[in-house]
Amino acid sequence: MPTNPRSDLLPVLALLVSATFWGVVWWPLRWLEQQGMPGLWATFVLFGAACVLGLPWLWRQREHIARRAGLLLALALASGWCNTAFILAIVDGQVVRVLLLFYLSPVWAVLLARLLLRERLPAGAWVTLVLALGGALVVLWDPRLGMPWPQGRADVLALSSGVGFGLANVLIRKADGVSIALKTVVPWVGVSLLAGGLAVAGVGGAAEWRGAALPAALLLGMFGVALASLCLVYGVTRLPVHRSSVILLLEVLVGAVSAQWLAGEMLGAREWLGGALILAGAWIAGRQGMGRKAGAVS
Repeated sequence: MPTNPRSDLLPVLALLVSATFWGVVWWPLRWLEQQGMPGLWATFVLFGAACVLGLPWLWRQREHIARRAGLLLALALASGWCNTAFILAIVDGQVVRVLLLFYLSPVWAVLLARLLLRERLPAGAWVTLVLALGGALVVLWDPRLGMPWPQGRADVLALSSGVGFGLANVLIRKADGVSIALKTVVPWVGVSLLAGGLAVAGVGGAAEWRGAALPAALLLGMFGVALASLCLVYGVTRLPVHRSSVILLLEVLVGAVSAQWLAGEMLGAREWLGGALILAGAWIAGRQGMGRKAGAVS
């Protein structure tokens, strides 16, 4: 049954808003680090502030939480690692490189959707996988070792964050009986607990907040993270996994433009080639999913 373009407009716009926010969020995060708030503490404060807004929904949905506890716990854990690893990578690493490695997530989403949602893989799925994974090998190629290998902690965090995002994306779709509000707030709790626990344990360095760091982080969490997360969950819930994954690729473009403009970061020829392959694979994955019925889930 074909989808109605008008009914898809709002979820598409919601995903574009989310992608734009996450494409530029590296800049305020780096500013917070300069003000004495390391990545883990910033993650905890941002998502903790969002959690405050979400507490009423958690209370109202407590019966749903009890009925779907296992699925919601998995969503909290996947989202917790995805967001924590992404923020740490984007603060320490080269913005576009991190985004490119993170955006292997459509590959993981395709495979996980097949495993968890029983969505059929399109005939050309192997082309998608070969392109994207081939692009990752190009980006990760280390001339000194003569083989592809992560070139620092940021690479490892970006890759693992993409896996977490792909899993969270699929779990959001799987939780079709859960309200959008609950699917938005539960990940905030997961991120807050994980980042807060690691920060209190001393991972990532001590916090020495200065000036307006704390109020700025609280505002960014309440109005930036909260809105972007709600837009993401709404869009992912209303659109097929493959299509939403491709729309979110706008984040790479926004990140590339903002990183060059604000930080003067430039990619080398190898990164551009690998990035083109990764994005081509992600785009093909989305095109393959558009002809299938939305929500082909048992």
